[in-house]
Amino acid sequence: MTVRWENPLAIYRKLNPPIYVLFVATMINGIGIFVYPFLALYLTKRLGYSALEAGTFMTIASTLYVPGSFIGSKLADIVGRKPIMVIAQLLMDGCFILCGFWEGSAIVPFLILLALFFDGAVDPAREALKIDVTTIEDRQVSFSLLYLGHNLGYAFGPVIAGYLFYANPRWLFWGNGLAGILSTLLVMWKIKETKPSRETLKESLEWKTTEKGEQGGILKALLTRPKLLLFALFLTFFSYAYSQTLFALPLLTTDLFGMKGAPLYGKMMALNGLVVVLFTPLLVSKLRRFHPLANTVVAGLLYATAFSLFAFATLPASFLLLTAVFTMGEIISATNEHFYIANNTPISHRARFSAILPIIMGTGHAVAPLIGGAIIASHSMNLLWISTGVSALLGSLGVFGIYLYEKRQQRQAGKP
Repeated sequence: MTVRWENPLAIYRKLNPPIYVLFVATMINGIGIFVYPFLALYLTKRLGYSALEAGTFMTIASTLYVPGSFIGSKLADIVGRKPIMVIAQLLMDGCFILCGFWEGSAIVPFLILLALFFDGAVDPAREALKIDVTTIEDRQVSFSLLYLGHNLGYAFGPVIAGYLFYANPRWLFWGNGLAGILSTLLVMWKIKETKPSRETLKESLEWKTTEKGEQGGILKALLTRPKLLLFALFLTFFSYAYSQTLFALPLLTTDLFGMKGAPLYGKMMALNGLVVVLFTPLLVSKLRRFHPLANTVVAGLLYATAFSLFAFATLPASFLLLTAVFTMGEIISATNEHFYIANNTPISHRARFSAILPIIMGTGHAVAPLIGGAIIASHSMNLLWISTGVSALLGSLGVFGIYLYEKRQQRQAGKP
């Protein structure tokens, strides 16, 4: 019997051309992500913040993302995706450029806060644009390609940043800003506006699909999609858990390995990107036949396993192994949760849903540094990682409940 080998990259053929442009732009952005992965270390080692102060700052920074996201999403649904995305991205990159000039001074944290505000305005416009240029049939594959592009760049960015952190910290900010400007210019040049026309929005009110348009504001539209609200709520537990890889994980490596901790963390983040590059096509091609909610449950279980075991890791090799495990969970989560949300989002509110749902899901991300800093200060790093694993497990159980509810609905409707 001959076993036929199928190229997992074949799933990325014949996608809508703007997806390939976004892939390149996303990859450039990924290469230039220098600041956020090392923000906790920058605040503690460069500016002298305590772990609790750094956690408080990062929580405040995350909350500034919210008003930016609300403003940007409303404008993206009314004015258009492209102009809001481009303007906000350039303003954010400008803040990073200024941070480079004032590196080491007290003004840098305030510029970072402003950058996060503009970042909040960018994301819903970009997410709506991504949904606009895809269909339900090719959406999961398209989204996974963009996720792959981000991590292809991210495989190199943290390694570079890990050495720049001590050698030339100004270029943490300048590199981040210049990469963002370059990717934005590419989008300006190659992608046309994608906001649906008034005629399409009017017609969508009569659609019988899960992307059916809705009249009224964001609250009214959200109430027509209660499962999405619950899904976002349970993913908050995931975002809390994963956020500790940005806050507590670099602190853990430097506590255990001293000056070698930052380079090790950079290698872990690079491995994260490389695992994504190597395994995303394979996992998407193999798991796409399963329900996205079922896949998301598996992702949460992988998170729970890896994060809990960080409490007991003492060797660099064990840190790299656990990074590979939680990255598998990240791949499965990232290629299924946004796919599920996009397929159940009304076409009339794409940007606004792309703002409010990530804000709900990102609540865990916002409070993770504050809670993590408090647990470290009052208890121990080990307790933090055990509680992080429990958080991921709770999120999995919640998503599993939604999955069982949907399967019951399908059986009642006579669907397979």
